[in-house]
Amino acid sequence: MKGARRTTPKATRKAATKASARQANSSLRWRFMLVFWAGCACVLVGRAVQLQVVQHDFLADQGDIRNLRVEPVAAHRGVIQDRAGRPLAVSTPVTTLWANPGEALEHQEQWARLGNNPIIDSRAFASRVNSHKGKEFIYLARGLAPEQAQTVLAKQVPGIHPLTEYRRYYPAGEVTSHLVGFTDIDERGQEGVELAFEEQLSGEPGRKKVVRDLLGRVIQDIEVLEPAAPGQDITLSLDLRLQYLAYKELLSATRRFKARGGSAVVLDIKTGEVLAMVNQPAYNPNNRGNLDTASLRNRAVTDLFEPGSTIKPFTVAAAMEQGLVTPTTAINTHPGYLRVGSKTIRDHRDYGVIDVTTVLTKSSNVGVSKLALSMDAMVLPGYLERFGFGQRTGIDYPGESDGMLPLRARWRDVERAALSYGYGVSTTALQLAQAYAILANDGRRVPLSLLKVDQPPKGEQVIAPASAQSIVRMLETVVSIEGTASRAQISGYQVAGKTGTVHKVTANGYADDRYIGLFAGIAPASNPRVAAVVVIDDPRGESYYGGLVAAPVFSAIVGGVLRTLHVPPDKTDGLIAGNLDGEDAT
Repeated sequence: MKGARRTTPKATRKAATKASARQANSSLRWRFMLVFWAGCACVLVGRAVQLQVVQHDFLADQGDIRNLRVEPVAAHRGVIQDRAGRPLAVSTPVTTLWANPGEALEHQEQWARLGNNPIIDSRAFASRVNSHKGKEFIYLARGLAPEQAQTVLAKQVPGIHPLTEYRRYYPAGEVTSHLVGFTDIDERGQEGVELAFEEQLSGEPGRKKVVRDLLGRVIQDIEVLEPAAPGQDITLSLDLRLQYLAYKELLSATRRFKARGGSAVVLDIKTGEVLAMVNQPAYNPNNRGNLDTASLRNRAVTDLFEPGSTIKPFTVAAAMEQGLVTPTTAINTHPGYLRVGSKTIRDHRDYGVIDVTTVLTKSSNVGVSKLALSMDAMVLPGYLERFGFGQRTGIDYPGESDGMLPLRARWRDVERAALSYGYGVSTTALQLAQAYAILANDGRRVPLSLLKVDQPPKGEQVIAPASAQSIVRMLETVVSIEGTASRAQISGYQVAGKTGTVHKVTANGYADDRYIGLFAGIAPASNPRVAAVVVIDDPRGESYYGGLVAAPVFSAIVGGVLRTLHVPPDKTDGLIAGNLDGEDAT
């Protein structure tokens, strides 16, 4: 055909070669893409294996670090209660606010949310966080009521977290403060029973794992790693009803006589239990903001004083045990004074020849001095030691004083005489109460206890029962119209006891115008149930004798105790007026 192009074999081969080249290139590209995507798949699978298998534990830990927390579980401190189960110290849950400075610094723009918050405002928060940048935990506010803490938590400021803790609360306040004591903000015992029984009361905190969100809020409890072990409850020998009664009467007396302070102790003579123990001045353990440290002392077990005439019954007991006298033995106290060495010992008046009972009734210094001088030098100190003077009572109360009973190889006559009427020896109110409880318990000494006693202890015999009973009968005459303690009488009950009025010791020796008024007694005298001691420290004014300032307090306290405990009356006659002219001021 005219004009048609003729295809040669050479052109045909050339076209076939180009087509084959294009096909080969296309196949190569597909193989490359296949290898590429296969490689990518291998990388992804390998990475997945690395993350899910090789690095699984590490990555899981890192995730837990960012979301899981191990937090402490506060342990509940044991309850302190009186013998009837009335709470004296309990722990209530409170909220503590803490912060993680590192976390908070990442969200500084949100600090302004706190504004002028009364718990912690934005300025105070910034100061706290910036000054503790390297820490992971700082306290912001502790022991808050839940509604107080919520005013901060509601702002949702990152880095601020709540923590549940416990705060100690004392329902009876200052009435039991000296005996029960208190804890610090971490609930560690600092004073009194709280400190003495710290090991039993304190529990063991636990640990738990929780999940927190990005704002640090706990959104889930995962597991309890270690459960918290609560502390043991402690049941005291104290009767809260009697404690309130004793506190009220002692407070009234110290105010009435403008005294510097005072103490009162009531013991169950059979069991040795402390039924009441109060002091003035007192303090409120629930509010210690303006606490006067002098008010912290439990004066009944820490403060020493010379017992004065309250020790005379024990001088008589020692002489009776030695077989030297009986209650009716005559003692010549004429002319009302006795010269011993360079010292003159005086009575309030010349009582002449009187029997041993009257020596106690009139509180004759001359009479007991003659009794002491009639015994071997070491006899009276030995008996005083057996009655518990110069040694702790064993109640395991922190800070209890030993007292002071001199140990001498040789005793001068003037020292023996002074010891017989309560000078040269120092004691506490609790030790003196223990000594009178021994007399009331037929001469048997039982250990004193701050804890409730289920079974009365056997104890040990200090003097013969007959001697102890004779002393109690003689002490009944002291609380009569003839004695120095008629104001200690209790309607319906026979009382046995002894007054004491001693000069206070100052830096310059014995003060001429400062005194301690004392009364130690037993009731009911016919079948004793309780022994009690009242100490009025430094009463101001003309009323400072023990029979005037301490004996009435004893009457009010012990009378209430006996009626509260339903102790049957042992006399039917009423109160009688007494003559205080015979009051001792040794």
